[in-house]
Amino acid sequence: MKQAIYNIGVEATMKIIGGKWKPIILCHLKHGKMRTGQLRRVIPNITQKMLTQQLRELEEDGIIDRKVYNQIPPKVEYSLTDYGHSLNKILEALCVWGENDIEKRKAKGENIILLNKEDVENDALPYAD
Repeated sequence: MKQAIYNIGVEATMKIIGGKWKPIILCHLKHGKMRTGQLRRVIPNITQKMLTQQLRELEEDGIIDRKVYNQIPPKVEYSLTDYGHSLNKILEALCVWGENDIEKRKAKGENIILLNKEDVENDALPYAD
């Protein structure tokens, strides 16, 4: 097995949850089980290929669980493992920091909309100008 060397603990964390999409996927899954189609709706800019790749990597790292139901049509649900739930405080801190940053930027005059899960699920999305 190849030896991994890290200069600081956050490097190990970022190896597992780093990148553009993994934290977003994990933030959605911390609220409960989701199917692939649900994840695509709440993360509309991710491609199916990238979503599948990210989910596989998170599953391999023991962060999420993939449950396949033996039925037609096939049904697959993703959820956080106990190990994945250990990231909840980190994920919550990232969400809060982002929300605070959005408010700060809006106060400076930036035109920013923060959607909530219900907006996405109900297709109540505003149109970008």
